[in-house]
Amino acid sequence: MRIALLSYRSKAHCGGQGVYVRYLSQGLAELGHRVEVFSGQPYPEDLDPRVRLTEVPSLDLYRDEDPFRTPHPRELRDRIDLLELATMWTAGFPEPRTFSLRVARVLASRTADFDVVHDNQCLGSGLLDIARALPLVATVHHPITRDRAVDLAAAPWRRKLFVRRWYGFLGMQQRVARRIPELITVSASSAADIATDFGVEPTRLRTVPLGVDTTLFRPRGTPRVRGRIVAVASADKPLKGIAHLLHAVARLRTAHEVELRLVARLEPNGPTEKLIAELGLADIVTPVSGLSDGQLAELLASAEIACIPSLYEGFSLPAVEAMASGTPLVASRAGALPEVVGDCARLVTPGDVPALTDVLGELLGDAEERERLSTAGRARALALYSWPAVAAQTVAVYDRAIAAHHRPGPVTPPADSQEAPC
Repeated sequence: MRIALLSYRSKAHCGGQGVYVRYLSQGLAELGHRVEVFSGQPYPEDLDPRVRLTEVPSLDLYRDEDPFRTPHPRELRDRIDLLELATMWTAGFPEPRTFSLRVARVLASRTADFDVVHDNQCLGSGLLDIARALPLVATVHHPITRDRAVDLAAAPWRRKLFVRRWYGFLGMQQRVARRIPELITVSASSAADIATDFGVEPTRLRTVPLGVDTTLFRPRGTPRVRGRIVAVASADKPLKGIAHLLHAVARLRTAHEVELRLVARLEPNGPTEKLIAELGLADIVTPVSGLSDGQLAELLASAEIACIPSLYEGFSLPAVEAMASGTPLVASRAGALPEVVGDCARLVTPGDVPALTDVLGELLGDAEERERLSTAGRARALALYSWPAVAAQTVAVYDRAIAAHHRPGPVTPPADSQEAPC
C-alpha cells in the first residue's frame, strides 16, 4: 500500500504528534508498505530509512529560538503565507489550516502516487479537497476543545478573549472531522469526547491505541535513584497539571528525600518557572527538554516513580513509556488515563494536591508496592502497546477507507470545502 502520512508538526517530543509519526511510519514500513511523510516545521528527526520525508515549508512563526517572529517581506510567497501571518497577527493559531492548504496543493499533482492519505490531528479545511481525489483517514488524538476549556478556566479575565482567539481553528476542525468518513482515535474515552464535542457519529470512530518501543523503554539493571520522580509533559499548560505536582512535591520534601525531573519545555519566566521559585523548589526540581528517545528512556528507568498529574489526557504516551520502563506510576483519574493504565498505576483525583501528596508519599515508602506496579506495568505495555500491532490495526482502517472511496455512487462535494476567511 502507498501511504501519504500528513503531520503539520512532527519533531519527536515537541509533542506526542512527532512520536506518533515516527513510530507509526516505521511500523507501516516494517509491514511492507511504502510511506511518505509530509510535514511542516519542526520537521521530524530520525525517521526510519525506509520512510521518505517531504517537507512542506511554512513561515515557521513559532520556532523555539524566535517565537511569534515577524518574517521579512521577501519570505512571503503566496496567499497562504499571507493568511498564516495575518492569523498570527490577530492572535490566532494558523498552522492546522495553512498546512492543510499547502499539502493539498502538493498532493493535487501526485494523486497517482498514493492509495490512501492519513492526516495526523491537523483537520484543516484543505483536507476536504484531498478527500475528493484520494481515500482519506484522520487521527484525532483527542478533541482540542478540552485544552481550550482548561486554558479558559485558568486564564485571568483580561486574557480570556486572547485564549478564545488562539483556539479559533477549532470550529474548522469540528466541521472537517464531521466530513471525514474514517476517523482514528486512541482510546474509548477520546472517542466519546470526540463524538460529544465535534458532533461526529460514533460509528465512524475507530479506536487504535498508541504504541511504545518496548526494546528501548525497558527496566535497566542499575539501581533507581532514591526519591526521584519523573514527570513528562508535552506542553507547559494548565491541562498538564504541573502546578499541582509542584505543590505536592513542596509538601513531600518535609518528610521524604525527593527530587523531581520535569521533562517539559518551560516558558522562560512563565508561570511554572515562577512557581518553582515561589515554592523554593529550585534545589530539587530540574526541568529538562530536548531529550532524545534514548535519553528519555534512561531517565524514566532511573526513577522510583513516574507521575502524570494531567487534568485531561486523550491517551498519554508517557504513561505507556513509564509502564514499559517498569517505573511505578501515579496518574490522575482523568480522561483516558484509567483506561490506558488499568490496575497498573495508583490513581488520584485530578487537581487534588493533598491526595497526590499522600499517594506519592505512600509509594516512596513502600518498596513492595513499587515492585508490584513495576512488574504489572511492564507486562501491560508488552501485551497491549506494541507499534507493529498499532500499524496492523491502522492498515485495517485504511482498507475500509479505500473500499468506501471506490464504492460506486454519486459524489457530493462537501458544502464547506471552500476556504473561509480566518
